[in-house]
Amino acid sequence: MSNYAFTTQPQIRKAFWQGFPEYKKVSGWTQNDYQTLIRCEFVEFVEMLERDSLISEPLAREVTL
Repeated sequence: MSNYAFTTQPQIRKAFWQGFPEYKKVSGWTQNDYQTLIRCEFVEFVEMLERDSLISEPLAREVTL
């Protein structure tokens, strides 16, 4: 059992969209379909999760929006 709050990419994406309701999630879009600002916010979000030990380093390197 992992000690991390998030262990999968879908969990991280769900938390991101919940934390940033001002950004509209578009079904079927991939990471590069979103504006640069949203992608940058996601990167900062993931870095914060890893820095605060909420996700593993390997998961932080792999997760995409």
